[in-house]
Amino acid sequence: MEEKKKEIVDLVFRLLRKAGSTLEPEQAELVPFVGDGSQRAFYRLRFPDAASVVAIMPAGRDSAQMAEARSAWLIGMHLHRAGIPVPEPLAYDDASGMILFEDLGDLRLHDYLRERTVGDDEELLRIYGTVVRELVRMQVVGGQGFQTSWCWQTPSYDRELMLARESGYFLEALCQGLLRLTTYTTALRREFEDIADQAAAAPAHFFLHRDFQSRNLMLKEGRVRIIDFQGGRLGPLAYDLASLLIDPYVGLTDPVQDALLVEYLRELHLHLRYDPDRFREEYFYLALQRNLQILGAFAFLGGKRGKSFFLPFIRPALQSLQSRLSLEGHGRFPVLGHLVQTCLERMEHHGL
Repeated sequence: MEEKKKEIVDLVFRLLRKAGSTLEPEQAELVPFVGDGSQRAFYRLRFPDAASVVAIMPAGRDSAQMAEARSAWLIGMHLHRAGIPVPEPLAYDDASGMILFEDLGDLRLHDYLRERTVGDDEELLRIYGTVVRELVRMQVVGGQGFQTSWCWQTPSYDRELMLARESGYFLEALCQGLLRLTTYTTALRREFEDIADQAAAAPAHFFLHRDFQSRNLMLKEGRVRIIDFQGGRLGPLAYDLASLLIDPYVGLTDPVQDALLVEYLRELHLHLRYDPDRFREEYFYLALQRNLQILGAFAFLGGKRGKSFFLPFIRPALQSLQSRLSLEGHGRFPVLGHLVQTCLERMEHHGL
């Protein structure tokens, strides 16, 4: 273990020297820490009289893991240069995939809300209003000059991804994997295709973070900072807003969600023309897609990866999906609605 630490520290300091730093390895304290769902390795390097830095290493050296590291560096550089509040990228080693970032500390928005038991709508709207405004700027400004060659998964968020990695993920990881259900039918497939068709109709040339939620938002010196953007690509506006508003870690009430959607549209209007009625319709379908993705991810991480932290959030995410499916004028997915109810009953049966 000590030898591994020494290798990490030596590599960090080689990168820091390339970046012009005069710090020495003997001054460093290396502290490992864990990311939520990521398999990557995270280290904080503390110094007596200098700002600490964060080093991130790929989980391994296969092509996908190295490509993810490269994306984190390139997308981080792009967003930082565009003035988006991401951690400053400091250095990157192409051979190992190590990236050095500015250290943003440990205070996530989710932790801030939980520790201070923020439940007052006015306070939530104040905090989230700032987040929403930064989101609009990231989507619009971050989309300008964005190169799809930087992406390590897919260059854009599209119908194929929705069916494979969202509704398909929901079925495979939650329904079939965690809950052992065998309910896939032609009628259900058609409903998933209908939802994806509607969601894919939204303009998709904006920057899409694809996991824009309270545990990927840091607070440093009173300012919101955005992390975990390496899965970024081009996509529609409403998806990231839905990620924020239906975030099961926080459980924003419907009135707060509605007010923030209005605030989002107000801010968006300052940047470009976008029909608000069209946006609301797109939001409905993209929120369904995001909800399915959340459920698949939580079931996979909690069940397959053994990260039990995620399991308690499956029920509120199912209830959110059930509520959205029952909205007036949108009761057109009865098979999915029945499946969600079955999932909730199975969760109850298994004590989840």
